[in-house]
Amino acid sequence: MPKPVIVSIRGLSKSFGEVRAVSGVDLDIFEGEFITLLGPSGSGKTTVLRMIAGFEKPDAGTILLSGKDVSQLPPYDRDVNTVFQDYALFPHMDVISNIEYGLRVNGVDKSERRQRAMNALEQVRLEGYENRKPAQLSGGQRQRVALARALVNRPSVLLLDEPLGALDLKLREQMQIELKELQRAVGITFIFVTHDQEEALTMSDRIAVFNQGRIEQLGTPREIYENPQSPFVSEFVGQTNKIEIEGKKINIRPEFISISRVTTHGNRSIQGTLRDAIFVGAITRYLVDTNLGSSIISTNPKEAIDIGEAVTLSWDKEREFLIQ
Repeated sequence: MPKPVIVSIRGLSKSFGEVRAVSGVDLDIFEGEFITLLGPSGSGKTTVLRMIAGFEKPDAGTILLSGKDVSQLPPYDRDVNTVFQDYALFPHMDVISNIEYGLRVNGVDKSERRQRAMNALEQVRLEGYENRKPAQLSGGQRQRVALARALVNRPSVLLLDEPLGALDLKLREQMQIELKELQRAVGITFIFVTHDQEEALTMSDRIAVFNQGRIEQLGTPREIYENPQSPFVSEFVGQTNKIEIEGKKINIRPEFISISRVTTHGNRSIQGTLRDAIFVGAITRYLVDTNLGSSIISTNPKEAIDIGEAVTLSWDKEREFLIQ
């Protein structure tokens, strides 16, 4: 049984002066899913999120939230909440007061307010931190407070605008896991904006890849990574090799290319010389100068090979993505 659509976008467009930021975007987002709007700076992803939130009004198109047209409504009349990269916490308030703020504005009585805020703190694993000020918290803790403040209002959709961008790598990776677990636990639709491909692949049920104001491809992380539908997607999401072979220009992922001394491991093979082996922790990238006049990266060695040795690179044609 398919899940109901909670956000439906049709023909959404927005310009800023001469710049066309969003151009005719169509997108259905399902209840309870974690969807990521992924793309480089200026691709339109953040503008779409801001239009869903109500911070920007579209020039054309509609945004339906639970079947209701909210395209021209102000942010406070939409059943959504937004978490920003800079957290936007009130520095003079303690944690619990920050979380309660929206409830207080909405007239929720004090006892219910406190109970809901404490429940939200528990959801983000910050029990015992309610009396601290934001300045007394780490970046990850401030991010959790911002999440709790958004969740306490029980929105049907949570919008997250590059929320992990200010964190260091280790904490960002930890928060990716925690955010996905939190989303599953609360069951709220998360719409997440990022330019980080790994972040999108790690967290999302589906990814909408944006380029020049349009959605270039929409699919699961595996579909986006293994079956890119355009040269832009194949090059933007993950690492890829551009190769010209037999009069064709193709892209292929490094992990799909085997490297060995003589044996081929697929129906396509070329010869080369190992120029370098770059250790990057979980994998080693092998840089090969080929007889095609180009260099290729492989991360799939079939045996130990020394720099300077002649090698064979091979792969299955089914793994190629044809550029032209």
